[in-house]
Amino acid sequence: MTRLSHLTLRNFLIALHDLLATTAALFVAFYLRFEGGDGFYERLPLLFQILPYFLAFSVVVFFVFNLTTTKWRFISLPDALNIIRVATVLTVALLVLDYIFVAPNVRGAFFLGKVTIILYWFLEVSFLSASRMAYRYFRYTRVRRHARTDDAAPTLLIGRAADAEVLLRGIESGAIKRIWPVGVLSPSSSDRGQFIRNVPVLGGIDDVEDVIADFAKRNKPIARIVMTPSAFEPEAHPESVLMRARKLGVIVNRMPSLESGDTPRLTAVAVEDLLLRPSEKIDYARLEALIRGKAVIVTGGGGSIGSEICERVVAFGAARLLIVENSEPALYAVNEALAGTTAEIEGRIADIRDRERIMRLMAEFKPDIVFHAAALKHVPILERDWSEGVKTNIFGSINVADAALAAGAEAMVMISTDKAIEPVSMLGLTKRFAEMYCQALDHDLAAAGHGAKPPMRLISVRFGNVLASNGSVVPKFKAQIEAGGPVTVTHPDMVRYFMTIREACDLVITAATHALGTQRSDVSVYVLNMGQPVKIVDLAERMIRLSGLQPGYDIEIVFTGMRPGERLNEILFASEEPTREIGVAGIMAAQPNEPPMQTLRKWIAALEQAIARDDRATIRTILKDAVPEFGSTAA
Repeated sequence: MTRLSHLTLRNFLIALHDLLATTAALFVAFYLRFEGGDGFYERLPLLFQILPYFLAFSVVVFFVFNLTTTKWRFISLPDALNIIRVATVLTVALLVLDYIFVAPNVRGAFFLGKVTIILYWFLEVSFLSASRMAYRYFRYTRVRRHARTDDAAPTLLIGRAADAEVLLRGIESGAIKRIWPVGVLSPSSSDRGQFIRNVPVLGGIDDVEDVIADFAKRNKPIARIVMTPSAFEPEAHPESVLMRARKLGVIVNRMPSLESGDTPRLTAVAVEDLLLRPSEKIDYARLEALIRGKAVIVTGGGGSIGSEICERVVAFGAARLLIVENSEPALYAVNEALAGTTAEIEGRIADIRDRERIMRLMAEFKPDIVFHAAALKHVPILERDWSEGVKTNIFGSINVADAALAAGAEAMVMISTDKAIEPVSMLGLTKRFAEMYCQALDHDLAAAGHGAKPPMRLISVRFGNVLASNGSVVPKFKAQIEAGGPVTVTHPDMVRYFMTIREACDLVITAATHALGTQRSDVSVYVLNMGQPVKIVDLAERMIRLSGLQPGYDIEIVFTGMRPGERLNEILFASEEPTREIGVAGIMAAQPNEPPMQTLRKWIAALEQAIARDDRATIRTILKDAVPEFGSTAA
């Protein structure tokens, strides 16, 4: 569709306004230059002859510079610059008209003159801007009036000026309702004493109690605090703000980062917001370029990771999405969550162990990209029933990879785990075997790919614990704190990496953009940068404090001992995997280190026979042979 086809009556009315403003600017410039005397009236006949052509040219200029298609309600600096550009182009056009076409050929002297042209430029800018700014001010005052009368809560904003300005714009536009900003507390000393969109910066973050007390004395009690993204940086001490606000009985909200594509709505502050290092900066345009218009399949799409990937690919413009899930309640929940989106979404009950069904589903759907998130992943459970992990994590992954290849997909992205590196658990071992199969298949396809279509890519993406995911330690600690304790930690020295679900999923898609780049990469294992590992006991203590309680006094911490398949420290790369810098923020890569496919197929055939006989000893021997670094004491 062209821009012309989207024009509405409002656009034509704007164009009419701009034509009238341009006509007025031209006539007023003449009148002022010649002071309404004989010179002005002598020029009117020729001016009326030129005017239709000049106005026709003006309409084209208005459209090219987006004046006719910009909403006046949101007029801003870029729009003001466009008005200046329009006035400049039209002024240059008058200059060319006067100096080249009219003066020497018609009058023998200059028709407009330099003074008239300069006057015209200033008048054109003024006339085009006046109505727009007046309308913007009218809408601004009306929204402010409604905000103050609709039971809006007096609100204190916390964060740097740039973040506060985005939030204030959201309030002015009506996107954020029922709050009335009375002041800003900024961690930046350069902001203090300044005004942001007519709202004063009252001090630093440490002044929160004094400011709230001051407003209370003036009978203007602050009812709400809104923390912007910069308020969650470590130097801003976000947990201190939250604890003080809770003591003062003030509601605390957060505004999500707008870079992630979230709408500017307020949400509750979750404990997870306070437990992280700064997130990696994601190139969302790159992700949208990969996903827009594509057909995508997500296996395990009802799980915590899978459902977030579904949400992200829809947000990035996928045309079609097939959600494969073996849990009916989970499939229903994710379908409901995505209802009303523009993508064509289909949910199907299926188990990735069922090879024929997975092959048939993918052949019918014909995906461009497959995200394989379905897995059994709870370490203690798989240490007890690890043959089930083999069936799902190994054979299920093989089924998905083979089905994606048969269906003509461009890429399959397998969600792996940092526990796959020199594994000590059956979760890590089964995921490492699945990684090796994908690596070997990716290698063979690259070696055989000589056709017009690039060969399919198969990549694995490893990362650690995801905050608030199913089985994560954070919701477990929350529940234990709410129940009055104790909080159970396996070992005082245990450390883990943590990420948010959103960041992990965005980086998974980013890894796919690298794998599908114009030049085929020789890496097929990607590891997300998870920052510094967190000591689990420190995490538990911090969560207790954030709940307004004292560790060891209000809530006890009990050490229960390490469980089978656990280790104290997670690692990111195996010793035999050379790391590679790929130039993408937040992602590292490893060169493949897998046995040849012929050897893998022998192990797979032997595993199938051993699984059929439930021969645990043989299964263990085969897996140990395939992954010699395996060090589990399970089974």
